[in-house]
Amino acid sequence: MFAVNRGLKRSIYHVLMLLAAGALIASPVMAQISTVDPNDVIDSDLGTPPPAATAAPAQEVAPTVQDGVPTDAPATLPETSTASPAISTEATYQEDDLIGAAEGVFGKSAQGLGKLIENILKKEGRPNGYIVGREVGGAFLVGLRYGSGTLNHKVEGQKPVYWTGPSIGPDAGANGGSTFVLVYNLYDTEDIYERYPGGEGIAYLGGGFNASYLRRGDVVLIPIRVGTGIRLGANTGYMRFSKKQRWLPF
Repeated sequence: MFAVNRGLKRSIYHVLMLLAAGALIASPVMAQISTVDPNDVIDSDLGTPPPAATAAPAQEVAPTVQDGVPTDAPATLPETSTASPAISTEATYQEDDLIGAAEGVFGKSAQGLGKLIENILKKEGRPNGYIVGREVGGAFLVGLRYGSGTLNHKVEGQKPVYWTGPSIGPDAGANGGSTFVLVYNLYDTEDIYERYPGGEGIAYLGGGFNASYLRRGDVVLIPIRVGTGIRLGANTGYMRFSKKQRWLPF
């Protein structure tokens, strides 16, 4: 019994010594161990910053109003109009201006002149130019005409003009006097220096006036002639306008 107890005690002693040695070895290792969150380790490896705090929603600020209009409201662009611009009546001559200019050429004694111009304007509208001048002409089946004057254009002002014109037809006599020409659709005064064909009937027995009609493209000329002479007939021909005096009628 003593031997058994002695052997058991020795075994217990050896076990206790082994446990004490294990405790001495394990204590420095346990001192170096610390608790680590695996999520923090992953974030540090990826370099991902911690999530930012959620910003608080901005507070609505009422716009400042001055004289009933918000001062900080966005500017409103003006609307673009697609309507065509209206044609200006200042680009043409008024009836009173034309009658006054004609009376300055022919004198107020030209009976019926104002009524003639009024009727032409009712039919053709207002012109954007007119010519005042003088001319002489004569014919015996074949006629010639020479004249000079000033073109008055509503936009481009005044320019000197000269004209000649042959004619042919049952026409005989001679006449001379003042000429007043209504000019329509002349948007470039350089276009006046062309030939304008037309025809007319003439009846001068000591004096009188007549009107004729000439056209080239969109430009229309209506000469009104008042003069003295003896001439009777009808003809067709043209008026050729130039910047300088010409003696050849063609």
